[in-house]
Amino acid sequence: MKILGVITARGGSKGIPGKNIKPLLGKPLIAYTIEAAKKSGVLDRLILSTDDTQIAEVAKKYGCEVPLMRPKTEELAGDKATHLEVMRHAVSWLKEKENYYPDYTMILQPTSPLRQPFHIKEAVELILKTGADSAVSVSEVPDHFNCSNNMIINDKGLLKLINGSPIYKRVPRRQDRPKNYWSNGIIYLFKTDLLFNKANPNFYGENTVPCIIDQKYASDIDVPSDWDAAEEAMRRLNI
Repeated sequence: MKILGVITARGGSKGIPGKNIKPLLGKPLIAYTIEAAKKSGVLDRLILSTDDTQIAEVAKKYGCEVPLMRPKTEELAGDKATHLEVMRHAVSWLKEKENYYPDYTMILQPTSPLRQPFHIKEAVELILKTGADSAVSVSEVPDHFNCSNNMIINDKGLLKLINGSPIYKRVPRRQDRPKNYWSNGIIYLFKTDLLFNKANPNFYGENTVPCIIDQKYASDIDVPSDWDAAEEAMRRLNI
């Protein structure tokens, strides 16, 4: 079973300039993702997809393959570039240039430095056990944000539950509310063939299983305040 890990890191970050290689507690941000992936021991290959030569050099230093450079086109390196197109490009390149095509592909974003090797290993074990199309990492939504009690203001200016029901139908007891989860961006693992589905290319498929990750490991660095929060969390977790 071949499982490809792809770290996606374009240059030109606006929220935090140069964030992918900016030192986080003395080490480039991207290094944490590379080290976690390599220590997991479950990936057949680990490559970088980037359009930035500085990011590429740092990734190589920490042991990540950089077999290709992403073209500096709007669809692959611009502000509107999507992970779907980036992944299609990387996998297609490997197939055409190296005759390498993995059974599964995993997206690893460097903006999640709290990710641990065991998270990656558990995701792979889960998808192999279930045979699902994909596995996506999620964390539980704090109870006070539970969608069972979320409200909207309708066109008459009245408060209603998000499903349109009157407020008295809220679920008052926390124990009676269904747990909610949010996608934390730590891991996306999927059957590679999904990328090239003619009718609907995607990386989820029809059957997605959850990799439930403790909220304390969830970190998505996009703006300076996220950076500060990640540093605090890493000190607390001794990462």
